[in-house]
Amino acid sequence: MRKISRFFQITSLALVIFLMSTMSAMGQGTTIKGNVIDSNGEPLIGATVTMKGDTKVLTVTDFDGNFVLHVPRKNVVLVISYVGMLTKEIQASGGSPLKIMMKDDTHTLNETVVVGYGHQKKVSVVGAITQTDGKVLERTGGVSSLGAALTGNLPGVITMSSSGMPGDEDPQIVIRGVSSWNNSQPLILVDGIERPMGSIDISSVKSITVLKDASATAVYGVKGANGVILITTKRGQEGKARIEVSMDMTTKVVSKLPKKYDSASALYVRNEAIEHELGLSPDSWNDITPATTIEKYAHPANLAESERYPNIDWQKELFKNDALSYNPNINISGGTKFVKYFSSIDFLHEGDLYKKWNNNRGYQSGYGFNRINVRSNLDFQVTKTTKLKVNLFGSNGIKQGPYGIASNSFAESQLWQAAYSAPPDAFIPQYSDGTWGYYPADTQSAPNSITNLALSGVDKYTTTRINTDFTLEQDLSFITKGLNASGLVSWDNAFVEDRRGINDLYHDAQYKWIDPKTGETTWAKSVDGNTNFDFQEGIKWTIDKGSILDYLTQRNLYYQFQLNWARQFGKHNVTAMGVFSRQERTMGNEFTHYREDWAFRSTYNYADRYFFEYNGCYNGSEQFAKKNRFAFFNSGAAGWLISEEKFFQPLRKWVDMLKIRYSYGEVGDDNVTNQRWLYATQWSYGHTINQGLYEDSSPYTWYSEASVGNPDVHWEKSVKHNLGIDYSFLGGLLAGSMEFFRDTRSDILVVGSSRSVPSYFGATPATANLGKVRTKGYELELRINKTLINQMHLWGNFNMTHAVNKILVYDDPELEPAYQKTAGYAIGQSRTYLTTGFANTWDEIYGMTTENTNDNQKLPGTYTVIDYNGDGVIDSKDAAPYGYTGIPQNTYSASLGLDWKGWSVYLQFYGVSNVTRYVGFNSLNNNLDCVYDEGSFWMEDNVHADAPMPRWNSKPSYYDGTRFYYDGSYIRLKNAEISYTFTSPWVKKIGLSSLKVYLNGNNLWVWSRMPDDRESNFSGTGLASQGAYPTVRRFNLGLKINL
Repeated sequence: MRKISRFFQITSLALVIFLMSTMSAMGQGTTIKGNVIDSNGEPLIGATVTMKGDTKVLTVTDFDGNFVLHVPRKNVVLVISYVGMLTKEIQASGGSPLKIMMKDDTHTLNETVVVGYGHQKKVSVVGAITQTDGKVLERTGGVSSLGAALTGNLPGVITMSSSGMPGDEDPQIVIRGVSSWNNSQPLILVDGIERPMGSIDISSVKSITVLKDASATAVYGVKGANGVILITTKRGQEGKARIEVSMDMTTKVVSKLPKKYDSASALYVRNEAIEHELGLSPDSWNDITPATTIEKYAHPANLAESERYPNIDWQKELFKNDALSYNPNINISGGTKFVKYFSSIDFLHEGDLYKKWNNNRGYQSGYGFNRINVRSNLDFQVTKTTKLKVNLFGSNGIKQGPYGIASNSFAESQLWQAAYSAPPDAFIPQYSDGTWGYYPADTQSAPNSITNLALSGVDKYTTTRINTDFTLEQDLSFITKGLNASGLVSWDNAFVEDRRGINDLYHDAQYKWIDPKTGETTWAKSVDGNTNFDFQEGIKWTIDKGSILDYLTQRNLYYQFQLNWARQFGKHNVTAMGVFSRQERTMGNEFTHYREDWAFRSTYNYADRYFFEYNGCYNGSEQFAKKNRFAFFNSGAAGWLISEEKFFQPLRKWVDMLKIRYSYGEVGDDNVTNQRWLYATQWSYGHTINQGLYEDSSPYTWYSEASVGNPDVHWEKSVKHNLGIDYSFLGGLLAGSMEFFRDTRSDILVVGSSRSVPSYFGATPATANLGKVRTKGYELELRINKTLINQMHLWGNFNMTHAVNKILVYDDPELEPAYQKTAGYAIGQSRTYLTTGFANTWDEIYGMTTENTNDNQKLPGTYTVIDYNGDGVIDSKDAAPYGYTGIPQNTYSASLGLDWKGWSVYLQFYGVSNVTRYVGFNSLNNNLDCVYDEGSFWMEDNVHADAPMPRWNSKPSYYDGTRFYYDGSYIRLKNAEISYTFTSPWVKKIGLSSLKVYLNGNNLWVWSRMPDDRESNFSGTGLASQGAYPTVRRFNLGLKINL
């Protein structure tokens, strides 16, 4: 007890001493009060006030700019910071209240954005321009496609992926929707020169700017009609060499494929379908499978039964659980007053999701992609007034795939078709004796995709690019102040080689099929086709050395001369720019394509308050005759920074910046088809005719009219309006923009094959300017930035784009019903047979409108099709508009981030709506036991089912209705990242500047009604039911070291 008493006495004494010392310390502390204002004397709301040396002691200013800060001692240094202002330090001792004036950060105020042929101060921009930097793109979870990395990061930019194939993952990109059926792809410029985006590595990108309205794109003329994406690569800065080493290790998994029933479940559905249609097809009873047999599919007793009664999950048989990709990169930058440099080398390996199967031929086929990029950007200060820029870039990409199979062909679709439509009970991919399986009744709808790939040889498709460009900049201030000139010349070459690898075409293998009813084996090959002896599979492949694809080999010469002038006269800022450019591009052995543009831009800025801009471009095109070959297109814009007005000063407490801008302009377009010289009738040589009673061929070779020219064909013309509002509130806490746009494109070119000319015309009609489309919509963007008192930085970026189009004029047949005409609807409008639900009884079947074909095949559970034109019969004239197009009208993006003491957390959600996709996965199609998970099937006791009962040997002509037109809306967790950056002393001790470790992912979660995870159907054959290489989810571990 004494020991315990003694312990409490000591503890009590220590507690008293601690409290006294605490009170003494509090007594030594002080309170500092003050007011923070800007250079105009206006209070700053939300400025951060911190004690230097102890960031835990801090506060923020209130709505009047006042603050109260309790500090532990007198004579401290306060650090005051505010968005857009220079950080300020001030000595404080707790006397009278402080009055602290903050100065504008001129660097921030003079922040520039990349525009056409130059840069502009961000505050003076009056066009619709949005920009992001390379750091944002590097967060995209191991994505190697620069186009895919743009998703959700730039308002107005819509991306649609369709394939996860290594080396071929670039999405479709449109800006603010589509306004022409000919071409909707934006112009892509890398360092000012038209180049493909797919060969650029993300780690070399400094910034990406998107130009969207006529004011921003006018200087690019017709090439910028669909918007412009400007990619600027990194350059060196004066200072010591800075080395950055990064490594990404990515695991890829299949994202989502259609769900299919297993063998037993599919056979039960088949039995139900047969029972349902027995009244129409009594012979179908012969295809009923007894329950005892179905049980053998589910639970085979031995190997023999498992091969006779297969139950194959083709998706698991075809694809691995995961595939590995990696992307190391090294870059070095720095420079002196004379030369600045940025050099990088980047290697990319994209692994294949297909399993490797032993084909007993000594090789393994499959997909894969390897690419190495080398870049060197140099800036030479030749004299005080002369600068030379040299950009050198080389890329070598090798895409591996099956030999002799064209991309996006039906033959290629057979390599993944089994994952989409092969029945689970037809055959084994490879039997225990090593023989491949097949289904003799239908080898196309039920292909052995494993064999098709395993025996397809190896083809290495190589693309080599060598890009060089040289820019000479000369200051001409000795002529007049503010004048400078630049000249640029670039020479790009691309070489494409194919057919290098293992050629195993037309070398058959042995296949077999075991009939589940009889157990008999059917062999595909009984005798050798050459010897008539028993078939013997051999190793007959050869090595091919490769050949150049002339039609893809490209040579591009581009040269440009530019004059710039900029002066300031008091509060008046004036700039002018003129540029001449010429492009000579040749593909293979064709005649050179020429493009020549003359453009100018002039701007006026008064007191950083009123802004005006005028642009013009004079374009010429080889597509048109002399009288229409050249055209002048121009645009203008104006802006008003309202927040700089005196009358606005009372609102500056809450509104930091408010700006209104408007642009109007005209842009032309001539991009229609691969056909050239649209104005000229073209003839070809090498044709013969049949003549005489028995149609004997003429002994003569004839010239024939290959295409009909139109001397009156001329430019498409797009008139664009854009109203923009930029804002910032509460000291940068909230900022963003609103854009409202309208684009009316007239004289759209309609190619001859799409014109409503009778077939007895005798030839393909001429291309003509017969279309008109209106596109309109809006963009909303909100950015949130907040630094808490513990120095935790929270931020969020939210944006939405809405874009709709309507065809106003088209070359439709005059007598066609209005609802089936192209005019009046969106480009790519879906059409199908509308239904009112199921006909659940025979009475309802008899009351249905007669169908023009197979009308006697209707049964209860059939969709009731609407007689849209009311003529008493269901036929092709009843197909009516349904849903939306394949390009989403609405896109949404929400990015959330947190940064604190080296930690960084990032999430990006992305979604689309108002989009329709057709995906026709039809259960029991072609008498195959492939049943898709469509929910519940119609039955007499389930009349509110999700889908009609599948048919086996009977099917009405209009059986599907709208069931395969899916709402393509989705929400996905597009990107997520958690990282930590080490900057501690131990990092410096080992010779590093910083060390960053990060874990991120891409396409991690998705909600959608779609049966697969593709966002469009452009990959593969274009028919969704034939599928494509599956899209993927990525999990990436990365490391970045700065030396």
